[in-house]
Amino acid sequence: MAIRIIRKDDDPVLRKQSKTVDKIDDKIIQLLEDMAETMYHAEGVGLAAPQIGILKRIIVIDIGDGIIELINPEILKKEGQQCEEEGCLSLPGRSGRVVRPKRVVAKGLNRQGEEVIITGEDLLAVALCHEIDHLNGVLFTDLVVKED
Repeated sequence: MAIRIIRKDDDPVLRKQSKTVDKIDDKIIQLLEDMAETMYHAEGVGLAAPQIGILKRIIVIDIGDGIIELINPEILKKEGQQCEEEGCLSLPGRSGRVVRPKRVVAKGLNRQGEEVIITGEDLLAVALCHEIDHLNGVLFTDLVVKED
């Protein structure tokens, strides 16, 4: 495992569309491990592959309940609304309030290539939306309703 460099601020890779992962091989497994190690080292709750310069549709999240790894994630359903403070490892020192769904249902593949469905509420819903946004070149600052 290795700690990767997190891309920051105006790095153009953060604004690009990520590509679908067609094959889960040893390189993808290693990437998942490196992403988790990088996220924990930076004391974050989520990390998307573009944040370390890799334009692949892969995210990792841990809000304190254990690691969630999703390959080719997508949101299937959104319910309710919450407006919470967000920050980002790629935008150090910046934060703002963002309106997100209160509950989401997402699907993706695990490292074995099996489809998994994740239901997230509150912080997990925010993290899923935030990290999936990264895969589409969207940063939380694009969605801020009130800068703090």
